[in-house]
Amino acid sequence: MASAPIKTRERIIQGSLELFNAQGERSVTTNHIAAHLGISPGNLYYYFRNKQAIIAELFGQYEQRVDQFLRVPAGRALTVEDKTFYLEALLAAMWHYRFLHRDLEHLLESDSGLAQGYRLFAQRCMISAQGLYQGFVEAGILLMNSAQVEALTLNSWIILTSWVRFLCTSRGDSVELNEEQLRRGIYQVLALESGFISEAARPAVQALHEKLYVPLERVI
Repeated sequence: MASAPIKTRERIIQGSLELFNAQGERSVTTNHIAAHLGISPGNLYYYFRNKQAIIAELFGQYEQRVDQFLRVPAGRALTVEDKTFYLEALLAAMWHYRFLHRDLEHLLESDSGLAQGYRLFAQRCMISAQGLYQGFVEAGILLMNSAQVEALTLNSWIILTSWVRFLCTSRGDSVELNEEQLRRGIYQVLALESGFISEAARPAVQALHEKLYVPLERVI
């Protein structure tokens, strides 16, 4: 049985994401999106009143995706395998919606509603991440006190939310990003924990380090 055709609204969302990721949000207009999809601007405006409405929809998808995986599993202790899962899920989400990280400051300045939503999202992420780090402490994987957990959470957030912008400024905004460069950003987060890994967990964590490591000359 042939699959059902993608509805116009979904095509607009998917096409906009492709263009934003490839060219940067500021370089793409609604006319560009309509031409990319082979539809009239009026058809696009039937579904989305402006570009900000499309961005808000994409941010909502990104927000929902992160909220779904950034949580402590119920009824069991955390493992190093969970650490792998969280880091790779973050990498996948950052890559899929990389334009949000690339143009974040501009996007938040341009839309007060998006800025408010992002602040709430950031607060939830920080609370969830702190709970995860505390879970790794309770599982005997990390050896940290509460102040160190708090600092690690904040430092991780700063790296994750500024990494794409760092790549753009070091390589130039016109250079298209690749997934390997984002993988190094995830590695930087993991490296923050290096001095706090328990002896028992060190071999497994070291294997994760090797899996995520990307030489710096391939990044900047």
